[in-house]
Amino acid sequence: MPERYQIVAVADHYEERTATLTSLGQPGQIQVFGSDKDLFAAGKLADLLIIGTQDTDHFDNAMDAMDVGYDLLLEKPAAETLERCEQLDAKAREKGCRILPCFVLRYTPFYQAVKQFIDSGKLGRIMSIRASEGVEAFHQAHSYVRGHWAKSGVASPMIVAKCSHDTDLLCWFAGSTPKSITSHGRLDWFKKENAPEGAPKRCTDGCPVAKDCIYDAHRYLNEKRNFLRMVMPGAAGETGAYELPEEPIIEFLKTSDWGRCVYHCDNDVVDHQILSAEMENGITASLTMTAFDCDRTIEVFGTRGCLRGGQPYQRAGAHELWYYDHYTGETEGVPVEKPTDEGYAGHGGGDFGIVDSLDHLFAGPNALEPGLDGLAGHRLAYQAEESRLSGAAPTS
Repeated sequence: MPERYQIVAVADHYEERTATLTSLGQPGQIQVFGSDKDLFAAGKLADLLIIGTQDTDHFDNAMDAMDVGYDLLLEKPAAETLERCEQLDAKAREKGCRILPCFVLRYTPFYQAVKQFIDSGKLGRIMSIRASEGVEAFHQAHSYVRGHWAKSGVASPMIVAKCSHDTDLLCWFAGSTPKSITSHGRLDWFKKENAPEGAPKRCTDGCPVAKDCIYDAHRYLNEKRNFLRMVMPGAAGETGAYELPEEPIIEFLKTSDWGRCVYHCDNDVVDHQILSAEMENGITASLTMTAFDCDRTIEVFGTRGCLRGGQPYQRAGAHELWYYDHYTGETEGVPVEKPTDEGYAGHGGGDFGIVDSLDHLFAGPNALEPGLDGLAGHRLAYQAEESRLSGAAPTS
């Protein structure tokens, strides 16, 4: 969107990444910095700063950026603890800065349609909301068993790292903040006691059940190649890892975390979890997260009707949405705006949608108020993890 936005500076430790970003502008147009500290020392260079670092870096990056005066588009979660999220919110209000977390599902055509239908009043008074997220088994293994978010101590809990999208949606649809929360969840499958007999520590060491294993790392050579684009050096070209020959991928799998047997990793985050909550306005809400399903569903129950939808109802096609009328007993389809030319790629169109919204979210009469937008969703996710660990029901 060059007619609306211009990149003026980038900062990263890795020259490969800064080179990719500077290629988006004319030679010399985009300033390059080798660290966040160097960038901030240069003063305020733009209207908006995008922070896309790892979970545990978000807080320090954001606090330093607000000292310079930046508004922020901040990768989710905003910080690795609820206390730090609240500190970000307090500082943003003090400095007059706006922080928009990348809760991109709000900006998908599907969830925009859900919100518009709720706001229309056709459902009557909302009584409860039920949502689910199926992470998908190989995705769970890639990101939350072998990958960057496998251990809560160095990233964030699973319910935060993956499902803060969903907890944000529950609060957004309810128009309220959580009052009381209960949650249960466990790591049950991706553990050494479930390893097939004879399975080695690495898939490349001759596993006897490789041909029947859902998680065999050799699948990165074929239908799962695109998963490598974010983790394997040199795999982020125009067509992702698909342009690479097999040999460097095999070598990568022999030494990297992504070649490990999923039953012999050092992961500790859950592979299934549920939460239930009562909101301040009385609406009850629940979320089921499981590694063993694919995509999301949503149900909103009102006094005049209920709304149901999600991709699993039509796995081969687009998201679908239906309304059931309590009085007539009839069910009707709810139109969902066709997404961008990329279809539902990029979080169901949400990646495009949030960028398309930036200029009016950070400027003009409908701009965000200072503070951390989406704090309620962070609170719901973090307090759910507190409940899971303690067996108690935290209250706000």
